[in-house]
Amino acid sequence: MRLKRGGQKYRPESRGEFRGTARLVLLMLALSACVSAPEPPRAAAASARPPSGRVQPTTSTFPIRPVANPPRPYQDINQQEAPPPALVSLIQSLGRNFNGRVGIAVRRIGAGWTVAHNGDVLFPQQSVSKLWVSMTFLDAVDRGKLSLNGSTTITKRDLTLFHQPSAANVGASGWTTTYDDLMYRAMTKSDNTCNDALLRASGGPDAVRGFLARRMISNIRFGPGERLLQSTTAGLDWRQDYSIGRNFYAARSALPMAVREKALNNYLASPPDGAAPASIVAALAKLKQGDMLSPNSTRLLLSVMEEAKTGPQRIKGGVPAGWRYLHKTGTGQELNGRSTGYNDIGIMTAPDGTSYAVAVMIGSTTLPIPSRWELMQAVAKAVATNHELR
Repeated sequence: MRLKRGGQKYRPESRGEFRGTARLVLLMLALSACVSAPEPPRAAAASARPPSGRVQPTTSTFPIRPVANPPRPYQDINQQEAPPPALVSLIQSLGRNFNGRVGIAVRRIGAGWTVAHNGDVLFPQQSVSKLWVSMTFLDAVDRGKLSLNGSTTITKRDLTLFHQPSAANVGASGWTTTYDDLMYRAMTKSDNTCNDALLRASGGPDAVRGFLARRMISNIRFGPGERLLQSTTAGLDWRQDYSIGRNFYAARSALPMAVREKALNNYLASPPDGAAPASIVAALAKLKQGDMLSPNSTRLLLSVMEEAKTGPQRIKGGVPAGWRYLHKTGTGQELNGRSTGYNDIGIMTAPDGTSYAVAVMIGSTTLPIPSRWELMQAVAKAVATNHELR
């Protein structure tokens, strides 16, 4: 057997290396069997005539500019060694055999190699994008533009939709809190209202895009904000009363199914919040290495990510005892049994201190949640097993 490492051919020094590779191959076969095989595409649902009194279709489009530079295959100019061949085979096998559209990327931080399946394809981020908002905010703190202890007041006009537990704090006179608290709630509880408030304070979507550009992070888009993103994905024009109770759900349900399907398909075809898994793990590696923020802000953000309450059975469910995992999840809308934007991205750290940036982005699938967990946990187990067999 000949393998490549750092561009040089070499022969294993001992039978132990052969056994280690064989064990990882066996793990590959076992984990791949856990993921459902692809099934033929289903016929598109028939268009339904809108009953009397239903909300009429909208002609809204995402308020984003055309992408000047189309996605390019991810290239790591600092790569120092080739990735483990068995891990490459396993990750690609897991991706190919998953019944849905998925992107996977694993990067060993400090070594420079990245293993990926659909690594340079743009997948909808959903709440994964909250990570870039927090980075942009902390960058403003580093530059003296904002303060962690600075405060703002959120009123009912600032409420968004879907997951926003902080809405219970907003009374008739509003709710005043610190930016530090907003970031913590956005990152650990994925609170949409807190994230949008932090986004406004940081300068809006253009500020996030500018921050990513300055840090040389390509192939990560940032959308127009939660309200516009989610309403357009559903086929609606945003109205502030959608933030109250079940109003958004009622309006969405009242749309003809053909309108909802077209809007969702348009979103998936070119997500305004799309990101390439390989670019995400590159950004996570830069964060871990202190190349995105100041040392204080880096430590703060990583500690907050470690306290995330969302997605305990996603990648985190496959991380072995003794390892650490800090992360951010994302979950998109569902329609007719099809789930979109079901994601988890984060950093796994072994007991010896070696870290891996990991991203699993499920663009769309009809598989139930436990099957999605199986894929994400299989990726975590593959990373850990590869590390132990080095």
